[in-house]
Amino acid sequence: MRTYISGSRRLSNIFWALTITLGGLGFFLNGCSSYFNTNLLIFSDASSIAFIPQGIILMFYGTVALILGLFLCLTIIWDVGFGYNDYNADQITVYRKGFPGKNRELNLTFPSEVVKSIKVRVTEGLNPRRQLFLCLKDSREIPLTGVDQPAALNKIENEAVTLAKYLNVFLETE
Repeated sequence: MRTYISGSRRLSNIFWALTITLGGLGFFLNGCSSYFNTNLLIFSDASSIAFIPQGIILMFYGTVALILGLFLCLTIIWDVGFGYNDYNADQITVYRKGFPGKNRELNLTFPSEVVKSIKVRVTEGLNPRRQLFLCLKDSREIPLTGVDQPAALNKIENEAVTLAKYLNVFLETE
C-alpha cells in the first residue's frame, strides 16, 4: 500500500511566487527609476519620488521580494516536500524530497516489528492541524501526512483506521 504526499507544486504556491516576484520587480524598478530620473515602468511615474530615502527603500524592498520570489520559484521547481509512504508486510518506507545537496532525499525504512502504533493528532483553532504519525517502540514519531491544507476529519480517521488494520497495530489519538 502506497500513499503519496504532495510537495510544493501547488497552485497557491505558484500564485504567491509570481505575485511576490512581480511585486518585487515593480518596487525595484521604481527605485531604479527614481535614481536614474527616467521611467522604467510604463504604468508609473517615478519623477516625484526622491531617491533618498524613498528610492533606496523601494530598491531594498524590491531586492528582498525578488530574492524571496526566487526562493519560492526554486522550491516549486525542486518540488520540496514531495514523497510517499510505502507500507509492506515486512517494512515501512517513508520517502521525501528536500533541497539540493547531499541530503536531498530522505529515505527512512523501518521493519514492521518496531512499529508500536498509528497516532492521530487533531489540533483545532486558528491554525488547525490534522496529522498522522507512525509511532515506533523507541518513542519516535514519524509524520505520515503532508503540510498542505488540513484534510477532512473523517478522511484522516478513515486513513488511520485502514493503516492500523493493515499494519496490525494500535490506533492512538491525541
